[in-house]
Amino acid sequence: MAFGAIIVLVTLFFACANFLVSAALVPATMEKLEAFESITQESVEALVHTDDIEENRQTALSEAEQWYGSVKSERITRESEDGYELVARVFPQEGSHKWVLILHGYTGWKEEMYTFAHWYYEQGYQVITPDMRCHGESGGDFIGMGWTDRVDNRLWLEYIFMQDPDAEIVIHGQSMGAACALMMSGDDLPENVKAVISDCAYTDAYAMFQKQMKDWFHLPAFPLLDAANLMLQLRGGYDLKDASALSQVKKSDIPTLFIHGMEDDMVPYEMSKELYDAASCEKELLLVEGAGHAQAPDKDPEGYFGAVESFLEKYVRDIQTNVW
Repeated sequence: MAFGAIIVLVTLFFACANFLVSAALVPATMEKLEAFESITQESVEALVHTDDIEENRQTALSEAEQWYGSVKSERITRESEDGYELVARVFPQEGSHKWVLILHGYTGWKEEMYTFAHWYYEQGYQVITPDMRCHGESGGDFIGMGWTDRVDNRLWLEYIFMQDPDAEIVIHGQSMGAACALMMSGDDLPENVKAVISDCAYTDAYAMFQKQMKDWFHLPAFPLLDAANLMLQLRGGYDLKDASALSQVKKSDIPTLFIHGMEDDMVPYEMSKELYDAASCEKELLLVEGAGHAQAPDKDPEGYFGAVESFLEKYVRDIQTNVW
């Protein structure tokens, strides 16, 4: 009887772990859960709500919408290594060899990054904004937390090289997209990739889920998270502990600007400080007072984009005019 009870408890334990994987990383399951609506609401409430942030955000969105309606763009697709269709939108500019790949965050989509696309386009960049796997129009089985995405996103780099062998490429990511950009930077990327802009990245996916299990589900990470990670390896084919921007930046030689809002309750700004300290590349750090998660460009747009512009001027060459 005791042995049977143990079997039941172990079965229930792994069933809970399996459910946790689906609830956090499988969009079809996430959308059905009332708890996910509650988590989304908590995330919104955790942001900083001040008049300047709201006004700057609305201005940026309005200007991006007008820009999107006036410029040429094209929907492009590629197939991932495991057979899923990935979708992106490209905003071409004739004569420019400057390119930027802009990466959205967890549960985000390419359209919410058009405020960044607008700014880069005005700086003379050709722009690609993808939906990462399991987001927006792109297929997938499990959200990759940046790790599987780092492989997928090489397809967009290949697209750029096909269009422009002389391309000078920036990778700009926000939240999960920033962590992905940093994970990419530790791989063997072509020398055409000149700089990375990391906006509110986390150190690694395992550490993020440790924090969110406490914040969202009010549960201790051990031992359930380790069991969930095992289920993810069996079902999704990757390990949360491998999804580490921290270990990747230690191998990076790509100049990187780390940015973080100091009132970020989702991804603590100390994570960007830790990433900055660990990075082996040329680097700068910008901490924005009064900004919550992914709100640095809304809290201080002039300071944010001014820092990005100054940083990129050091590393991205305008080949068309042959000046830096």
